Amino acid sequence: MDKKRIRELCALGQSMKPTLMIGKEKVTDKVTEELARQLAKFKLVKLKVLPSSTLDTETVCAELAAATSSSLIETRGRTALLYKD
Repeated sequence: MDKKRIRELCALGQSMKPTLMIGKEKVTDKVTEELARQLAKFKLVKLKVLPSSTLDTETVCAELAAATSSSLIETRGRTALLYKD
C-alpha cells in the first residue's frame, strides 16, 4: 500500500469511533471473528485496547492483522486502525 493511500485511511479514521474494544482478557477467537466480520462489512475498523488491559497495543494489533489478513494502518496510544481490501 502506498503512502498516499495510508494518509487517506488515517484521515478517514480520525472521525471514526472505536467499534471494537479489547479488555483484560487476551485476544480470543470471538474478538478475532468480530473483527473479521467488521472488516468484511466496513473495510476500515478502529479498535481500542482499554486501559485496564496489560496487553501491548502494537503486539495485539499486529496479531489481529495477521489473523484477519488485514493491514495495520496506524496505532496511536491504545487506538489502532485496521484495513482490509
